[in-house]
Amino acid sequence: MREGPVVGAEEATKPRRRGRTLAQQEARAGLTLLSPTLIVVLVMVVIPILWTIVIAFQSLRLRNLRTRLFDFQFNLDNFTTVLTSPGFLEALKVTLIYSIVGTALSIGLGLVAALVVRKPFKGRTFVRASMLLPYVAPVVAVTFVWQIMLNPELGIINAIGADFLGWDDRIPFLEQESGTLSILGLDLGVPTALIVVILYQAWRYFPFSFLFILARLQALPGELDEAARVDGATPLQRFWRITLPQLQGVIALLTVLRFIWTFNEFDDIYLLTQGGAGTEVVSVRVFRYLTGRGDIGAAAALSLVLALLLAVLLFLYFRFFVGRVEEADAI
Repeated sequence: MREGPVVGAEEATKPRRRGRTLAQQEARAGLTLLSPTLIVVLVMVVIPILWTIVIAFQSLRLRNLRTRLFDFQFNLDNFTTVLTSPGFLEALKVTLIYSIVGTALSIGLGLVAALVVRKPFKGRTFVRASMLLPYVAPVVAVTFVWQIMLNPELGIINAIGADFLGWDDRIPFLEQESGTLSILGLDLGVPTALIVVILYQAWRYFPFSFLFILARLQALPGELDEAARVDGATPLQRFWRITLPQLQGVIALLTVLRFIWTFNEFDDIYLLTQGGAGTEVVSVRVFRYLTGRGDIGAAAALSLVLALLLAVLLFLYFRFFVGRVEEADAI
């Protein structure tokens, strides 16, 4: 009579032990599956970031790279150099203008393109595919095409302007820092090259916004739009009151992504203007510190300054804008 309960207690404890053992096996299996990813992130992301921080506080140049690579003598000379160097504030201003305006234009063009192909029409598939061409084409190829189009002597833009618009002089769009625009008898100075690189950036990356916005548009319920149509709402009213509020979430996400990528943009500007004619952004200055001056420490310090500025701007964006978007979506 006494042995029965003991056997029953042992049998009752067996499933628990098996359960704990199975959980441990699953944890080990999960860790094994995650370990390659963790190793890749550690090697490709974490270690380079930490090494950049270390280099930023050292007086390290290409000529003494071999002798002073592990000479850990930290100072703030690199940050003083990059923050007080001539042209830093101007490059920062150009970076902000390029990032804000370029992001807004790329998202705006993507929104317009998504609205155009939202409804079925003949040839819509071809139109959708053609809209992706700027984004999928090689960057070297598309920048070369833009350079040829904007060439003062051979470009089609200057040819159209001279033949049909009455331009007296051909405009070197990519070499001219400031041009004159006459409006109602007033001569206004415009940053020609900067406007061109902003337009190029908006044209090249609007397909990214187009894909996100189009996917969201196709998921919107049609009953609200149909009810507003029956009530006599105009197309503009339906867009402003019904469609746009439901797109705020995806537009907020696109704003963050596009601003981050545009703020760190290098290749497009460098291939078009090499950072000249008033188009030098902070990322181009990092490249010039590294290759032109051979100052590795200053380049790393400026990279950290760029990352810190981006973090501050994103904090302000999330603090003052994203909360409002979430409240509007909840309503």
